[in-house]
Amino acid sequence: MVLEMKVPSPGESISEVEIATWLVQDGDYVEKDQAIAEVDSDKATLELPAEESGIITLKAEEGDVVAVGQVVCLIDTDGKPAEGSAPSGSTKPAASTSPASPAPAPAAQTAATYATGTPSPAARKILDEKGIQLSSGSGVDGRVTKEDAIIAAASMGTQGSGDRPVERKRLSSLRRKLAQRLVSVKNETAMLTTFNEVNMQPVFDVRNEYKDAFKAKHGVGLGFMSFFTKATVKALQAFPEVNSMIDGQEQVVFGYCDISVAVSGPKGLMVPVVRNAENLDFPGIEKEIARLAVRVRDGEITVDEMTGGTFTISNGGVFGSMLSTPIINPPQSAILGMHNIVERPVAENGQVVIRPVMYLALSYDHRVIDGRESVGFLKTIKEALENPIEELFGSVNQVKKALDL
Repeated sequence: MVLEMKVPSPGESISEVEIATWLVQDGDYVEKDQAIAEVDSDKATLELPAEESGIITLKAEEGDVVAVGQVVCLIDTDGKPAEGSAPSGSTKPAASTSPASPAPAPAAQTAATYATGTPSPAARKILDEKGIQLSSGSGVDGRVTKEDAIIAAASMGTQGSGDRPVERKRLSSLRRKLAQRLVSVKNETAMLTTFNEVNMQPVFDVRNEYKDAFKAKHGVGLGFMSFFTKATVKALQAFPEVNSMIDGQEQVVFGYCDISVAVSGPKGLMVPVVRNAENLDFPGIEKEIARLAVRVRDGEITVDEMTGGTFTISNGGVFGSMLSTPIINPPQSAILGMHNIVERPVAENGQVVIRPVMYLALSYDHRVIDGRESVGFLKTIKEALENPIEELFGSVNQVKKALDL
């Protein structure tokens, strides 16, 4: 029997995906549930498992955009693996290690050696002006594009020493969709960013005192994210307009805090959601963030786990960022940017002392959030982090209870 494998729906709002990588080759024998392809949606990269065991026939190419429900391969369930061979693995065969003839030099390196090609009109104009001839380009069937002509023209100056490699690759569906979303945010929102700074010494003191006992009992570290998530929830409850979105002519204000947390993964930045963060204690927040981070790292995160956040926290500080203006994660109305912690001189009681300081940034949609709310929101977070014993735990006697120690 020949089984038609169709693209399953990765999520409610997704109508098409892109075949990013085939993990098997045409004619391979595959096992049921074996990953046979990676597909990119506009939200995540997902694996496509074989529905049955058998010989596979591919019906789509890498880079093809296919509709949900479209047939992308056939599996002959009566097919058997070749005698003495094992089922194909989840990765493509390694490239041959035998010597190969060198690839043609890119246009930017050997402009003077080109013969007449087939340039586009825009490319022909540039080439004629510069007196350059190209034998082939990066377009369909070797057609010379405007970009090829620009690269060739740039190489007409003095040739530098060494190689001058140029790589051209197709943007993934995820990256293309992200680009569209980021541009639309800049064009369709009245985005503004406000800043503040936080003395992190009180948080350092609490972590240093309890982190070993916390790790021993809960199996996860007592990180900064639980403090920031708790402080964010407190600020969102004090300024609910920040925890909102625009829907047509209406403002939707959420009475719960689903916090999107930006996590770096193999395929780029993912934003899984910590649901109902207002109901989680410190161990609950740390465990949930750790669980989601592992799923992002292993490529197992689902669209549902990244959908529906009401507010986002992005920590550029892990990469060394001192200060940035984060872009709103639509359809949310605001995003908090954390940055690196640096020892800086600060004034305390008329004296200059050295303290670990972090700069915070809140980008927000000025259509629904005014200066009072944005500044007050950041000030609330600052006060909570600079006095965590009172603001986040209640009192010194409540610290162990809040940490479940």
